[in-house]
Amino acid sequence: MEARATLSYARISSRKAKIVLDLIRNKPVGEAMGIIKNTPKAASELLEKLLASAIANAENNHHMDVNSLYVAECFANQGPTLKRIRPRAQGRAFRIRKRTSHITLVLKEKE
Repeated sequence: MEARATLSYARISSRKAKIVLDLIRNKPVGEAMGIIKNTPKAASELLEKLLASAIANAENNHHMDVNSLYVAECFANQGPTLKRIRPRAQGRAFRIRKRTSHITLVLKEKE
């Protein structure tokens, strides 16, 4: 039995999100939440809400015990890139890539 929560089209690059996801992989949910709250990264705020959503899904939809949950899988895949133009000197234009990501958290119960 597993509970999952996904965040699609998050306005953060998957590379930045993976830094925080690597910290919480295979940790109990209480410890994972503490790590996320005390990590000064841009992805922490998004992942805090996502972890809370996954915990709520496990509790309400799958009737799992919150105290025995752990982060079984967590990954961030690259989403579509928003392309913007920055004007430069002498009529040139530079491309700005605003990257997005799809983040997934999977929680399971310890046996």
